[in-house]
Amino acid sequence: MDARARRPVTVRYRVPASHADWTLSEELMPESQTHDLVLDLLKALLLAWVARAGLSAQVARNLAVRWDEAHPKVGVDPDLCVIVPRAPEGDDLESLRTWREGHTAPLLAIEVVSENNPRKDYVDAPDRYAASGTRELVVFDPKLAGPHAHGGPYRLQVWRRNEEEGFSRLYAGDGPAWSESLGAWLVAVDEGRRLRVADDEAMTSWWMTAEEAERAAKEAERAAKEAERAAKEAALARLAAMEEELRRLKGAG
Repeated sequence: MDARARRPVTVRYRVPASHADWTLSEELMPESQTHDLVLDLLKALLLAWVARAGLSAQVARNLAVRWDEAHPKVGVDPDLCVIVPRAPEGDDLESLRTWREGHTAPLLAIEVVSENNPRKDYVDAPDRYAASGTRELVVFDPKLAGPHAHGGPYRLQVWRRNEEEGFSRLYAGDGPAWSESLGAWLVAVDEGRRLRVADDEAMTSWWMTAEEAERAAKEAERAAKEAERAAKEAALARLAAMEEELRRLKGAG
């Protein structure tokens, strides 16, 4: 990996709490098949992580996140986000409003770059998430559709809030990239078209969806039974060979 891709990048400037262009549209833009498949996999991975870790958290797609009570139509709707702890409404949550009791800004937001409007995720999204109070933002560009400005496009970008309440881009490159929120590594796979998660940078321990984990458990059980059957057959074969050798020795005597 290019050493420059590992070098932290800090971008700091003042972001307003609200902006006229941040008004949420009531109409959902259609998603491409690539976009949809990336998010289906990531949501399944994150749901399995929440269950495995026993977290009070929820994972949501295209949930309106609003943070300015004076301008409630201003917000952002992440492709995918993780909210910790769960909002009081749980799965009935229709809009996250951070000024309400029990509503906290997302721990993690993930945006998958659209070929139709890459500027939104490269330029507009970091400002919105900085204003929203989101802890960490991941921008994934599977088709490298983003602008060439400032060295782009980048397969992966990770933005994170620091102790001084700044919001900085700490990674931009091909990955793997560390996610502090997940305590794991984000890895572009399948020629960069999918995003998966691994416990280690060497990618020896992958996160699995609930379906993948169930399939792996069944495969492990099948392999264990097959090994047990093979061991029994080998033991019987050895016993038969010993009996045959005893008969031969008795016959020779």
